[in-house]
Amino acid sequence: MSGRMEEVSGSRFSSPVNAATRSRFQSAVHAAYVIAALDVTWMFLQFSITPYLARKLGLDTMWFGYLQSMVGVVQLLGGPVFGRFGDIFGARAALSLASCQMVLSDLSEPDTRADALSKLGLCFGIGMIAGSTIGGSLSTRYGESVTACFGAAGSFISLLLVLKLIPKTTKTAGIHSDAGEKKSQSVFSVREIIRLMTFPRVTRTFVVKIVAGLPSGIFQVMFSIIAINFFKLLPEQNGYLMAYFGIVQMVIQGGVIGRLTARFSEDSLLLLSVGVSVLTGLAQASMQNVFQFCFIVVPMMFSLSMFNVITDSVLTKSVPSSDTGTMLGLCASVQSLLRTIGPTIGSFLYVNHGVSSFGLIQAAVNVVVFVYLLQHQFKKKTQ
Repeated sequence: MSGRMEEVSGSRFSSPVNAATRSRFQSAVHAAYVIAALDVTWMFLQFSITPYLARKLGLDTMWFGYLQSMVGVVQLLGGPVFGRFGDIFGARAALSLASCQMVLSDLSEPDTRADALSKLGLCFGIGMIAGSTIGGSLSTRYGESVTACFGAAGSFISLLLVLKLIPKTTKTAGIHSDAGEKKSQSVFSVREIIRLMTFPRVTRTFVVKIVAGLPSGIFQVMFSIIAINFFKLLPEQNGYLMAYFGIVQMVIQGGVIGRLTARFSEDSLLLLSVGVSVLTGLAQASMQNVFQFCFIVVPMMFSLSMFNVITDSVLTKSVPSSDTGTMLGLCASVQSLLRTIGPTIGSFLYVNHGVSSFGLIQAAVNVVVFVYLLQHQFKKKTQ
């Protein structure tokens, strides 16, 4: 296994890259950040009007929930397909359909990848604030239809930027050989997914990502219900809270995570994120109002952001660069899986056990994961 990882690392970074190509790739990285911020802006603009459009179409709360679950199912099934599409047809084709992570994973060095991915969170925060604000203003003044058309026009502009600024492929020379292995060129290949799972650290990291991420994922999908029924927030107040989320995420991912990844190992930071998640869960279990929740948001966003950045970084570095798209697609499928099963589990917990149950389950699950990761680190040190 260790020899295989050496082959992976060598095939990815050993080939020379001239100055012109390096400059072009660096420009592509900057363009990817801009495109990511714009994409998230259009996404949250659409999120701000989707419930009202659904109401216009006659969808009640139950059918709107079915619609959300259907989106989760489509994303769950489409994530690996989309990632594989990017590996086969290149970053420009993939980014035309929307995803910047593969560009950054392909063009970043292993020791700076976590920092590069964390900056996407900064773009996400900017887009969250801008999209929610623009969507609310346009919807109030001109209606949902005009807002939806504005979002569609913005997405078209993003597409033009991709076609103009992103290279056709971001894979460096010699990567596609994958140590002489013959790989399937099918967009969807179960064999390719199974092959990726055989690389060191991949299966273990995936299990940790799913298990530790499930409780927080349930809380996220149920937050709109919690905001209305538990916090008693009005729509305008909920908008302010979402903007606060965006600001906190911008600060954490833009100014904190990058510095930590430069100083500490990924294993230590993963352990830290899970430990903070335990404390966050205990705090959530005892919170009584939105004022208390605003304080809890800071460690909550820190643990979520750090956890996602580190696990994505570990997974993309554990496979050849020619497979980073497929791996990122699988990572996206994990989030989609949580969004698909989250509403059912969350509704049961909320109705039968209240809001505190989300925090208690998060603390309990992450204690188990923390102990597992700690034992694994001790084993590595003794070997």
